[in-house]
Order: sequence, then C-alpha cells, then structure tokens
Amino acid sequence: MLRGNSVRILTGNSHPGLAQAVVERLNVPLTPCTVKKFSNGEINVKIAESVRDEDVYIIQTGCSDVNDNLMELLILISACKGASARRITAVIPCYPYARMDKKDKSRAPITAKLVANMLAVAGCDHVITMDLHASQIQGFFDFPVDNLYSEPLVISYIKRNIDDWRNSIIVSPDAGGAKRVTAIADKLGVEFALIHRERTRNPNGPEKMEVLVGDVRDKVAILVDDMIDSGKTLALAARSLVDNGAKKVYALISHGLLSETNMKMIEALPIEQLVVTNTVPQKQHEAACSKLVTLDVSSTIAESIRRTHNGESISLLFGEWADGAGVNGVGMY
Repeated sequence: MLRGNSVRILTGNSHPGLAQAVVERLNVPLTPCTVKKFSNGEINVKIAESVRDEDVYIIQTGCSDVNDNLMELLILISACKGASARRITAVIPCYPYARMDKKDKSRAPITAKLVANMLAVAGCDHVITMDLHASQIQGFFDFPVDNLYSEPLVISYIKRNIDDWRNSIIVSPDAGGAKRVTAIADKLGVEFALIHRERTRNPNGPEKMEVLVGDVRDKVAILVDDMIDSGKTLALAARSLVDNGAKKVYALISHGLLSETNMKMIEALPIEQLVVTNTVPQKQHEAACSKLVTLDVSSTIAESIRRTHNGESISLLFGEWADGAGVNGVGMY
C-alpha cells in the first residue's frame, strides 16, 4: 500500500513503452508532460500537473539518441527541482556512457563520472539503474544508487525455455564478465567457461577466439554479457563455441543496444536465440530478426519504485526473485 506523500512518475521520449508498462503494474497514472524540441534543437519541457512535495520518479533510458535522452532527463530533473518536488529519483535502466568508467589510455575522459556529476547538479536525489557495465560507477555518486540485476530473469528464462539446460555451460565472451557468469553458473549448478580474445600477429588478419577455461563439447553453450552494440564479439564467440564442439549456442544479453548491428548477420549466426531485455526499445530489432527474444524488466523496475517509495528494503530484488511474480497485479494503492 502507498504510504506518505503521493508518487509522480514521468518519462521523456527515450522509452515510453517501458514507462507505460511500469505505471500499469503500479496502478498509478503517468504524469502528463511534454518533451519536444525547438527548431534549433533545444529541448523544451512542460509538466502538466503539480509535483510540489511529491516523490518523483523519472524513467529515461540511455538508448539510440543518447545525448538527447540524457539532456531530456537533466531538464526534467531540473524542472521538478524548481517545482519543489520532495525527492527526485532518476530511473535509468541503461546508464549512458557506462563503458567510459576509467582512464584506459592517456587523456581519456571518465564520462560515466561526468554524467553522475551532471545528474547531481540538475537536482537528482537518487538513481535506480540496471546491470551497470562496471559496478564501481555507483561510487561516482554522493547520493544513493540502486543497481538492479536482470540475473533472476535470465536464470528463470534458462530454466523455462532451454530444454537441456542441465547439460549447459555458461560462457563469458571476455574476462571482464567472469564474475557474472560464475554467479549464474553456481545458481544453476552447471559449469562455466571464459573466452579469451587473441589478436593474430598479422595486423591485417582476423581476430582469434580461444576457450581457455571450460569444455563446451557436446554441451549447450549459453553466452552471457551485459551489453551488445556492434555484435562483432557475439559473432566471434558463437563461431568459436561451435568450432569447439558446442551442441547449441544461446546468447543472453542485458542491454541490447544493437545500434551498429546488422540484424541479418545475427540471423545468420549459429545461435538458437539472442535474448535481450527491454531496458532499451526492441520493437524495430524484433521485426528484423526472428532469433531475437525480449525479456520484460518492467516488473523489476516497478517493484523497486514501490519499495523505494514505501521505505522498504529492495534487497529482495537482488536475490531469487525469478520473474516478477511478486508485483504482477499488485499496485501501490
């Protein structure tokens, strides 16, 4: 049940479908607001209802037009701050610039930290995000950050939709995802493998993929990663697994950006399915690829909003909360 001040949920233009799914689960209306551009590209925001002394949640993800979406979010936060909102929470399912989380070479920017500073200056009090590319991004903020995980949804999907999952092996396409795949493998009671990318000595030659840990022969290989953009890593990893004797290959990715991906190339890969979440819109990609499957994260986001608003712990969302059953049909009223 709702306690204390009422809640307001707003959204920009990044992913209105996800915002609508969230408010339907919470049984609260989406606060009407207009976010449009002037002819010179400047963003204009008008919030149609009062947010004074309200608990405001702004759902805005970092997808295709990432800079416009980020500016929309910042302006919405500033507008709510200026309208005397009690607390402003930015719900960012896919955090923008998350891959720029460290100085990997001289004079490289740490843009993920810059985004954190911009959110703070705009007036944000709290951030809810999902599957951060690097967990240390939470330390870039001086206010609370809740990093939700799609892991329970992934585990549930594997158990329900991959028939021979007990004979599977969870695979990370790079060393950076080792912690992610070992956690999933432990919960499923199966083995895990790592793929190491090795460049050939010939600078003009193709990249080579080697399975360094784990035996995939005659097993169902399940590739798990946090993000897919160009699809090149997925293509190399899938072919390497097949070459090493994998019986079937599935790919489960948290954020399906797919901004540089040729969907016909995905269709031609030796994989059974490419499973992504709807932290970014997927309708256009689904129409272009029959292998693409989308998992709905609206239940997880809705439950995190409900618990945050009511002052309840959200640690349940980090555990065996498999498929959102705890929030289906249960609203804030």
